[in-house]
Amino acid sequence: MQPPLRLVAIDMDGTLLPTFAQAISRRTVQALRAAQEAGITVAIATGRRIAYTAPLLDGLGLRADTPLITSNGAVIRTLGGDPIDRCRLEARVARGLCGLLRPFGAVVFTFDRPGRGELVLENMEQAHGRIALWIEANRNAIEVVKPLERALPDGEDPIQGMVTGTMEKMREAEKALQASEWSGSCECVRTEYPARDLSILDLMPLGVTKGWALERLAGWLGVDRKQTMAIGDNWNDVDMLEWAGQGVMMGNAAPELRAMAERRGWQQAPPNDQDGVAVVLEAAVAKSSAAKA
Repeated sequence: MQPPLRLVAIDMDGTLLPTFAQAISRRTVQALRAAQEAGITVAIATGRRIAYTAPLLDGLGLRADTPLITSNGAVIRTLGGDPIDRCRLEARVARGLCGLLRPFGAVVFTFDRPGRGELVLENMEQAHGRIALWIEANRNAIEVVKPLERALPDGEDPIQGMVTGTMEKMREAEKALQASEWSGSCECVRTEYPARDLSILDLMPLGVTKGWALERLAGWLGVDRKQTMAIGDNWNDVDMLEWAGQGVMMGNAAPELRAMAERRGWQQAPPNDQDGVAVVLEAAVAKSSAAKA
């Protein structure tokens, strides 16, 4: 019998958000609030940076102390802006990754600072061709620096890097990184969107993943992993689903991931466009209420 749920970490794109949407459904918002009212800590765990995450949650009635695991685990803050944890990628490693990964796609680095220069890239046109909506949404934070290495002097450590391109190119890039001298200096986490033939490799400080951040958050809150649930839909969510005592894979995940979920005994939720997160949270809250009664 599973212990009562005390912490749930929820991915954003493809999980909390409907496909091609930038607003959480009314049913899902109600489920998030109900979970918090039931005493369950709701954490958002996303590859997005904090400035691209918090605005989507403002005005939903969530608690100010709602934890946000952002940049795939590199930064943890509350919705109200209080810092919890942060890691950085060493600048010399970031410079090395520029030279290695530039031939495969558009390379971007993220810094933990507000305003222009929070995102740095060297080829706006190349990036726009692959991630046009992201570029438009983040244009005021982007600074173009050529070559990109100039934005990464010693001491100017980013919190994460990203390279994006077709799924085939990013799998090639991942193999090149694994075979390079930099493979032991950073984490590489892949996200794929087959419908758009789009893939993103997130380049993280060594050891940093969503699962690593979730473990640290649970420890900070004093919550056992058996009382922790993680919900996700993509490859960058696997680590946190593996760490959590209760893993949930979304029904819109790729067939390989749904097969993995079945092998590992993870729950499978309805797709994001069918309020899958709400379905899971409603059941968890009902179970919690029944246990208290």
